[in-house]
Amino acid sequence: MKKQHLWLIIAALIITNSVTLTFLLSGDSQKGSEVVATIGNQEITRQEWLSEIELKYGKEVLDELVNEKVISQAGEKYDIAISQEDIDREMKMMKTVYGPAGSYSLYDEEKLAEQIENSLVLEELLTKDADISDEELERYYEENSAMFTFPDSYHISKIVVKTKGEAEQTLQELEQGSSFSVLAMERSIDDFTAGQGGDAGFVSADTEHVSETMLGEISALKPGEWSDVIEVEDGYAIVLLHEYIEEEAYKYEDVKAQIRRQLAIEQMDTPVSARPFWDEAEVEWFYDKTQ
Repeated sequence: MKKQHLWLIIAALIITNSVTLTFLLSGDSQKGSEVVATIGNQEITRQEWLSEIELKYGKEVLDELVNEKVISQAGEKYDIAISQEDIDREMKMMKTVYGPAGSYSLYDEEKLAEQIENSLVLEELLTKDADISDEELERYYEENSAMFTFPDSYHISKIVVKTKGEAEQTLQELEQGSSFSVLAMERSIDDFTAGQGGDAGFVSADTEHVSETMLGEISALKPGEWSDVIEVEDGYAIVLLHEYIEEEAYKYEDVKAQIRRQLAIEQMDTPVSARPFWDEAEVEWFYDKTQ
């Protein structure tokens, strides 16, 4: 896997942890004695819980917050700006190709876009002095054009059951207002998605795990709609469409800067990290005092 893509995956995976832990650790201090669990006659307070979180994950979260500020300041200093087109393209790549399965709420997507912009600024900072010829960039594009072509993609959840009768009963419960994710966890026999509330991530025409029949049913849906009962290899399925991303093929000029960053990063002998800019930003943090 390309270094650039691996960096973006890692960045995406830490977004949820960083946001969640920052929220938890910033809670009202008066809630410190609040009981968050009881075990018989023993209690665990909010402060005990948060202290354990800080002990295990505090350094990682603070490191990420510091890096965000360092990259932002360095980007302004060196006049680096990332276009919305670049952010949208990386977002599409992370969702349809490299992203983990999971619903993207508006808040999550905003945070993901911020993290993508931050990571692209860092890549520009680290590769700003790289000297790569236009001939090399064009050759890479020609040899890897498939990397810059995205088919129609659909973010779906599904419920798979053994019998048609059970599927029709499930469909009736959905129409009466039952939760799709709860029903998936309760009765879906698909081991890969049931525990995620049926979430199967993004699928497309070249996805091996989706039949042409199911793909045809999916393509007829609008986001927020679910299908009728579909016969599948293991039984019968109902599919919910979360999001549709239309196919797109990017031209060379659209991805030239991305290719330059990618090739430069692949030539680097050091990790993609904001650490080289910490001294420049005059960073002082809590863990300097504890080491």
